[in-house]
Amino acid sequence: MAKQAKRIQAWTGDREATHTAAEAIALVKANAKAKFDESIEICVNLGVDPRHADQQVRGVVNLPSGTGRDVRVAVFAKDAKAAEALAAGAEHVGAEDLYEKIAGGFMDFDRVIASPDMMALVGRLGKVLGPRGLMPNPKVGTVTPNVGQAVKDAKGGAVEFRVEKAGIIHAGIGKVSFTDEALLINVKAMIDALNKSKPTGAKGIYVKRIGLSSTMGPGFKVDTSSIA
Repeated sequence: MAKQAKRIQAWTGDREATHTAAEAIALVKANAKAKFDESIEICVNLGVDPRHADQQVRGVVNLPSGTGRDVRVAVFAKDAKAAEALAAGAEHVGAEDLYEKIAGGFMDFDRVIASPDMMALVGRLGKVLGPRGLMPNPKVGTVTPNVGQAVKDAKGGAVEFRVEKAGIIHAGIGKVSFTDEALLINVKAMIDALNKSKPTGAKGIYVKRIGLSSTMGPGFKVDTSSIA
């Protein structure tokens, strides 16, 4: 407990003030003192009520600077599509055999992609994949006939986002080891994707608050007008 308190006392920067995106990124990186390459996360409060169907926010954004993560991909596909997924770098590819592995508890993957003809099979895993946010969905490009490109996107920087009950979006936008410029580009790409996903039922201010933080560090408020 004392060690944690000492780490918190060492934090620098005004956590109550609102900073430009560039300033917030610099502060987050300055306070990332862990012995590993911490992830940097964006938190966005949206002016929506997800309880209403016309105020749901969900989509995918391809971060220009990548995510810094090694994304493990499982693909449900057969024959030529299976070969395409393997060639693109998918770690696990199959049909009924992959279904049996996952139903038996295998979860060594971060993203699930399926060709449309496989969804009848994949749908039976809804209770396993759904709660983990891994169920393939055509809205975010994980149900597609172009499985090879979907695998490349997943490994190259594609990030799914979905609004939570309180109207908040959480997403990783890179690592502390990224340059400030690379992180800023990713932040702008994320906000741009959220704006493009604005639901018809959203009224008033849509992007209300933005915060940036690292895995073990403090969060800093971002001036929404500084992201254009």
